[in-house]
Amino acid sequence: MRLRSIVKKLETEHPEGLTSAEMFLASTDLLPVDESQKTWDHWNFVAFWIADSFNLNTFVIASGMIAAGLNWWQALICVIVGYCLVGPLLVLNARPGAMFGITFPAVCRTTFGVFGSLWPVFNRAGMACVWWGVQAWLGGECVYVLIRAIFPSFVNMTNLMPASSETTSAYVLSFFIYWLLSLPTIWVPIHKLRWLFMGKAVIGPIIGFALFGWSITRAGGIGPVFSQPAKLSGSDLHWQMLISISSCFNNMFTLITNAPDFASRAKKPSAAVWPQLIAMPIGFSITSFLGIVIASASQPQFGEQVWDVVKIMDMMLDRDGSSATRAGLVFISAGFIYVQLMLNVAANSISAGCDLTALMPRFINIRRGGYIAAIIGLAMNPWLLYKSSATFGNYLGAYGVLLSCIAGPMIADYWIVRRGHYRINDLYTLDQEGWYWYTAGINWRAFAAYLCGFAINAPGFINTLSSAVSVNIGMSRVYTLSWMTGTGISALVYVILCFISPPPGMNRRFVEIDESKGEARFGHIAETGSQENYGEEGKDMAAFEGEGKGKLASQVTVLPA
Repeated sequence: MRLRSIVKKLETEHPEGLTSAEMFLASTDLLPVDESQKTWDHWNFVAFWIADSFNLNTFVIASGMIAAGLNWWQALICVIVGYCLVGPLLVLNARPGAMFGITFPAVCRTTFGVFGSLWPVFNRAGMACVWWGVQAWLGGECVYVLIRAIFPSFVNMTNLMPASSETTSAYVLSFFIYWLLSLPTIWVPIHKLRWLFMGKAVIGPIIGFALFGWSITRAGGIGPVFSQPAKLSGSDLHWQMLISISSCFNNMFTLITNAPDFASRAKKPSAAVWPQLIAMPIGFSITSFLGIVIASASQPQFGEQVWDVVKIMDMMLDRDGSSATRAGLVFISAGFIYVQLMLNVAANSISAGCDLTALMPRFINIRRGGYIAAIIGLAMNPWLLYKSSATFGNYLGAYGVLLSCIAGPMIADYWIVRRGHYRINDLYTLDQEGWYWYTAGINWRAFAAYLCGFAINAPGFINTLSSAVSVNIGMSRVYTLSWMTGTGISALVYVILCFISPPPGMNRRFVEIDESKGEARFGHIAETGSQENYGEEGKDMAAFEGEGKGKLASQVTVLPA
């Protein structure tokens, strides 16, 4: 009995009276977002993307293009083209969340099935956890610069890390300090984060432009920065530019895939369209330009090309330990710490929380999922991904190809196959007549499309994991364009299979509508049993309760029997 009591206390908030199987499909965080939590207007989305774009990871990706051999204007063209192409995919995949108030795990069920969605969700959750650690390591590097700028002797801390780790105890301690600072940010609910993002939208640009201007000054002006020639030419240059464009996609595929998570908090569906379509590419292009210039300025400053922006700040302390330099880096590094904290909670903690909720809704909610991601981020070795710009780029490409094959069928399902027609009730039921039951809860069409999209990129993917496996140049280049080949092929195959074998809910006319609207779903009659103001829905509710399926708390979804 005591064990049962402990288990009961560990359970998350969910509708009462559900069977174990039904509890697997529904919890408060998986149900449609309550109207009171739809607080994001147009300007909140603009602020979110400005805030999200000004982060160290965006700097690093752009500066990696310079390290790969591009000059400043070639790298700038790549980031503008890359992020402008990302925008439409982001908006298209966010639409179901904005329209129906449901998060990525629920939207994923419409395409992959109520059980089939577990694999894409697990895939996305795992990558969010790993990515949490990567962003935390960058934040930890900022903590290192901050501490060193205040206490120069920190650099002399005894190193207990082995040489193979390619890091030091001082950096690991800084990483742990950042990890501790991140824990309170995970506690804040999604709908209340908009104020923190507004603050980041102000602080991020200030510190970004501060480091930008300072780097140009230290390099001796704009001339030495912008006069550096490209190191590549001919086909090598063309393919490196395509690789750089792909790196922009790979950087954003985590947010493209789980775009419904934030769109579900939109006051109006339109709030998640133009603000994202415009603000996102502009914000990331400006931030990337700053990263390109900061990286280009490292050559005249230090006599070598440095791709890690935080390492550049650290090298400033190596070359100039004056009080003015130290004070400037205290200001900039502290700002970057705040930026990284907000970025990690937005891009990874919430994403991992939403995804892990779908895997075990009985015991995990968004907040608990965020803390699980933090634990995994601490347990992994994120510094290994920052050995070089090539290592970092390979990591981006590897997980980008997996997510592209998830996003492709999801976008095609909503816009081409179902054309906006949903049945929200069927997302939370094991009824075999439900639209999303498919075959034993799995949509074979979506998985066939997923495998086809991955198969064409598999040789390049395997080569990335093990360089000992050689692939021809053609397959390597197909993998380079995985954002196009993975997304496009998986979407195309899914549409073809749906036309050959139409799934439930397939439509020819585009209308964004919940066809289960009007059925018993919402109610605050649990305690009183009153049918007031419910009309026919009240009768349905009474019948539902009369069958002994349980009573619901205020404003939660009723699961059809």
